[in-house]
Amino acid sequence: MKRLTAYLARLFVTDALILFGVVCFLLWLVNCLRSFDVVSVKGQSIWVLGVQALYTMPPLAIAFFYVCVGIGLARALQALQTNKELHIIHTSYGLGSLWRATAVVAGAGVVCVLLLSNFVEPAANRRLNALSASIAADLVSSTLRPGRFTQVTPGVVLLIGGRGPNGEIREFFADDRRNPEMRRTYIAESARVASDGQTYVLELRNGSLQYNSDTGRFSEVTFGRYDINVDQLSQPISKKDPMLEQDTLSLVAEAMQTGGWSPALLTLLSNRMAEGLRVIGMAMMVLALMGFPSGRRARVPVPMEAGVLLIAFGERGISAYSPLGTATGALAMIVIAGVALLIRTRPRALPPAVVTP
Repeated sequence: MKRLTAYLARLFVTDALILFGVVCFLLWLVNCLRSFDVVSVKGQSIWVLGVQALYTMPPLAIAFFYVCVGIGLARALQALQTNKELHIIHTSYGLGSLWRATAVVAGAGVVCVLLLSNFVEPAANRRLNALSASIAADLVSSTLRPGRFTQVTPGVVLLIGGRGPNGEIREFFADDRRNPEMRRTYIAESARVASDGQTYVLELRNGSLQYNSDTGRFSEVTFGRYDINVDQLSQPISKKDPMLEQDTLSLVAEAMQTGGWSPALLTLLSNRMAEGLRVIGMAMMVLALMGFPSGRRARVPVPMEAGVLLIAFGERGISAYSPLGTATGALAMIVIAGVALLIRTRPRALPPAVVTP
């Protein structure tokens, strides 16, 4: 690698990493504030709050990754233009080094974001679900106070009458209103939280399960024993997708063995791979817009960060509404940036020389 290429690549990477670190820290703080009910209501420690917020970080980090890469490139190119270094690079035939440095940064960004989307995010989803189940089990088994209504998750309220030896719960009551079409009420004389090492189960004894539909229909089922996963009371009403907890290699290996390449699997794989195309498209767009020196001064100067954000919003909008898939916006950026780079680097005819007598 040439010295100029290494210098430019180091400059681009430094700005992008600093910005990405600041964004991740701010996102983590926001997640801590959003999940503060873990401490205030569910009786957990600050450490559990921080870990839970950390497990929710990968999707947000992936969404902002290519934006940070674009802003880092834009800031570095703007600094080069301000210091006249960008002019020197072009006049001294250093455009190849500029392109290679951008390619190095884009390639490293693709590797990092694919690791996040294909491996880190599924692992974080598994740990987050396990931690949520553990928090709910702890809330049911030890944190609940007799005679006090406690909200486990929005729409689910628990009440116990007292506690017995060995963690036994007396007079258990749970009201589940998450589904607007069906309300479920669990009533039991006693309950106990058990675990098989992987999941937590709430064992209800001598009780009834009541169903109230939005049409006014009522039904009741009595039981001697009824086991319910704690996840069913602690998680949102929507069902968890088990594929979100598996990394890409496991999904592909399983699909090759069974031959089950379902549309949901193909969509998930394409969504994960599209993150790499976004990094490439953003790097090419910033290079096409700011990689060439200009002596013009805009009457109303627009910050380069705002330009990158506008490009990102446009890409997300195209990808969200395009019937061709989530990679549509990224491919559009690559095509537009490629055409712009070809136009700006095409050979230009020199003006005819003027001969003076």
